[in-house]
Amino acid sequence: MPNKRRRLVGRVIRNSMDKTVVVAVDTTKRHPLYKKVIRTTAKYMAHDESNAIPVGALVQIVESRPISKNKCWAVESVLETPEFEA
Repeated sequence: MPNKRRRLVGRVIRNSMDKTVVVAVDTTKRHPLYKKVIRTTAKYMAHDESNAIPVGALVQIVESRPISKNKCWAVESVLETPEFEA
């Protein structure tokens, strides 16, 4: 039976902290009156136990218990890694 935790997909934009990555999640929605497509970006701090996810990787994060003051998401899986290494 699958759990009811929220799952989001986004790109890692920062990994300089210990066991933490910052994931940018882009969402699009249509304005109810003007019908213009609005893009928003939300940043989430997610727990990365392995400390090995590079910047630019596409990851799936899942809601978890609060780990710190700003961190209540955890990296569930890495969907795609960047091909270039800077």
